[in-house]
Amino acid sequence: MTLQRLFLKKSPLIIRKIDAVFILCYNESMARISKNNSDFYQERNLKNLDKIDEILEQLPPFCEDFFRGIETRTSTLTRLNYVYDLRIFFDFLTKKKFRGKAMTELTLEELESVTDTDIEIFLSYLSNYSYGDKRLSCDERAKARKLSSVRSMYKYFFNKGLIETNQTSKVSTPKLHEKEIIRLEGNEVSSLLDTAEYGDGLSPHASGYHEKTKIRDSAILTLFLGTGIRISELVGLNNESIDFSNNSFVVTRKGGNKAILYFSEEVGDALAAYLAQKENDPQIPPEEHALFLSLQYRRISVRAVENLVKKYAKIVSPLKKITPHKLRSTYGTALYRQTGDIYIVADVLGHRDVNTTRKHYAAITEDHRRSVADAVKLHPTEDEQ
Repeated sequence: MTLQRLFLKKSPLIIRKIDAVFILCYNESMARISKNNSDFYQERNLKNLDKIDEILEQLPPFCEDFFRGIETRTSTLTRLNYVYDLRIFFDFLTKKKFRGKAMTELTLEELESVTDTDIEIFLSYLSNYSYGDKRLSCDERAKARKLSSVRSMYKYFFNKGLIETNQTSKVSTPKLHEKEIIRLEGNEVSSLLDTAEYGDGLSPHASGYHEKTKIRDSAILTLFLGTGIRISELVGLNNESIDFSNNSFVVTRKGGNKAILYFSEEVGDALAAYLAQKENDPQIPPEEHALFLSLQYRRISVRAVENLVKKYAKIVSPLKKITPHKLRSTYGTALYRQTGDIYIVADVLGHRDVNTTRKHYAAITEDHRRSVADAVKLHPTEDEQ
C-alpha cells in the first residue's frame, strides 16, 4: 500500500500501472484483515481465559457458576478484572471474618452471612492492605471498581434465588472526585513529535536505540495525537488495516466491534514513512502482519508503547504524567475545540455513552467562559452613551 503513496508524484502512466497492481494486492490484503486481527484478539482472549481459570482455582467453588453465568454478556478483560477484585474480597473475608478458613472452603451460606457493615469495613481495608508479600492501597476509583465487582456477584446469586438478601445494595459507592484532565497543549504536541524525530534530550542509553526506532516512534505518537486511538487498538493494528486510498484504518473497539477511522495527511505521511522502512527491512518475518513491531520483530506490546510515550513526554513536559490515554485526551480536547460538537467527539473516540465524553471534554468550555468574561459591561463606553 505504501507503493501507491510513494509514487504519487510520478507520471500518470506509472500511476495507472501501479494502481492496477495495487488494487489487486489491496483487495487480497483487505480479505486478510479480519483473519489477522481476529488472530491477535483471539490470542489475547485465550491468555485472559487461562488467567481467569488459574485464579478461579483459588476462589470459592460457587464463583465458577458466577463467571459461567456472565460469560455471554461480558468480555474476557472484564471478567479478568472481576476475578482479580474478587480474589482481594475473599482474601479479606478469610482474614477478618472467617478466620482460619481457606478461600476455597467458603460457601454461599457464608457469603450471604456477610453484612453491609462487613462490606463497608472491606472498603476501608482497601486503603491500606496486604496481599501476598505486597503492601497495597486503593484510591476511591479502585475501591468503587472493586465494590462494583462484588455487587455484580451478589446480584447474580440474588437474581438466581441462591441467596435471599443482597447486602451490597445497602452500601454506598465511594464518592468520586473529578480528576483534572491532563493533556498536552499545542506547543507541547509539536515539541513531543520533534523530540521523537530528532532525539534531543534523550539519555545516552536511549539515544543509542533512537536511530532504529525514531520513524516507528514518530508514527505511533502521530497516530495517537492525530486520531485519538486507544492503546489496545493501536497495538492490534496490522499492515493490512491501513487504507491509504481513503486515509482510513480498521480498529477493533471495546467489545470486539470493528470500526473505520480516518486520518489526516500528516498521520498518513508518518505511517507511510514507517511502512516504507519496514518494506526495506529483510529481517521482518514474512508471516508477521503486525503494524508496529518491537526491536525483536514481534508485535509491540502495550507496556513498550507506554514506555516510549513516557520517554519522550518527560522531556517535553516533565511536570505532567503523560500516558497514551493522555494523548487520547489531547486529541479529544483539540477535536472538541475545533468542532464544538460533543457527539462527533464521542463517535470518533468510540464512546458508547456521550455522557462519558461530556465528562472528560466538556470541561474545556471554561475556555469559552473566559472568552466572554468581558462581554457584559457594567459602565457603558463613550460610544454607547
